Amino acid sequence: MNAIDGTDRHIKTDEAPPPSLLAIVLDTNPHAWAHLSSTLPLSSAIANLLVFINAHLASGNANEVAVIASHTHRAAWLYPIPQSTTLPTSQNGTSNGDMETNGAPTEPSVPENPNKYRPFAIIEKAILSNFAKLLDTTKESDLASTPTTLVGGALSLALSYIAKSTLLHSPVDPLATDNPLSALADSETMHAQRTPLTSRVLVISVSGDLANQYIPVMNAIFAAQRRRIPIDILKLAGDTVLLQQACDATGGIYMKPERPEGLLQYLMMGFLPDATARRSLVMPSAGGVDFRAACFCHRKVVDIGYVCSVCLSIFCTPNLPDNLCLTCGSYLSLAQAQTATPAVIPRQRKKKKKRVGGTDSATPGGSTPAGSGTPVHT
Repeated sequence: MNAIDGTDRHIKTDEAPPPSLLAIVLDTNPHAWAHLSSTLPLSSAIANLLVFINAHLASGNANEVAVIASHTHRAAWLYPIPQSTTLPTSQNGTSNGDMETNGAPTEPSVPENPNKYRPFAIIEKAILSNFAKLLDTTKESDLASTPTTLVGGALSLALSYIAKSTLLHSPVDPLATDNPLSALADSETMHAQRTPLTSRVLVISVSGDLANQYIPVMNAIFAAQRRRIPIDILKLAGDTVLLQQACDATGGIYMKPERPEGLLQYLMMGFLPDATARRSLVMPSAGGVDFRAACFCHRKVVDIGYVCSVCLSIFCTPNLPDNLCLTCGSYLSLAQAQTATPAVIPRQRKKKKKRVGGTDSATPGGSTPAGSGTPVHT
């Protein structure tokens, strides 16, 4: 057609950066936030987090966000709101057993406010309301059961949501469909699905001991490393062993600020750039990483341990019940390993220098006997 009318038409391409999906895991452990109440209350931290989320969404029109709360007894969604699931009823009033889900997550009713951007208001309303429900459903027995948080389950939810969102943005080949003409007709839908998606996970942690979450967190680290999803860590309080390994293995950013009250500044300057923008920036590094592991028997971080030769489980003591691995049940001879004598490497003897015309020994007084030659230097 261009050759007929003599015009020069060019297909307009979108040169904007790809959309970015940010999955935020917020540690809502009440025990840890009680220690930070004097410097950074939880309400101020959530307010700073909402400003950071608005800045992320304002960076690109197609950017997405997901917020997950890592609580003491469960991991809960703060945004987006899970889809409402209902059982359709038949004419006689009984349910037929088929599940019916809506196509999009339900949004809370937000009053019209001309001074606030509506998408920002929807996210703010959802996060605050779901967080209030999470605190209302938390019982004293849940707080007394464990002083730590379920960061492993929250990371699993974040990676699952990223995997589903990536499938929605994956390319579609029209030649692979049954009717290529009908697929080519819906060009706008295909162009929206052909847009790539860059994803990352941001963990805001305040809990101290995370050794009991070693196995699920390491599984999440391996999954994120395989999918090339960076895990960023903002450690406001607590130890740094396990989360440092997650950041180092996935190529994320690790920061442990000395002043937690400057949370918004650390979020905006250190974690706002996505994976595409980080290629042109010099990002902060974690420095020395602690690669110690936690044992599978007592969930303690150990320097030296015993490893199962079958499943590579780590134990801090060889005194296991019936000398059986707690993970795979294989028989281990750990009792003999504790009492075994360590192997001794024989010392290498030094070669003596050859002397010309005499012996190699010297007199007790230190003088060389008569007739002995001097050492030969080559």
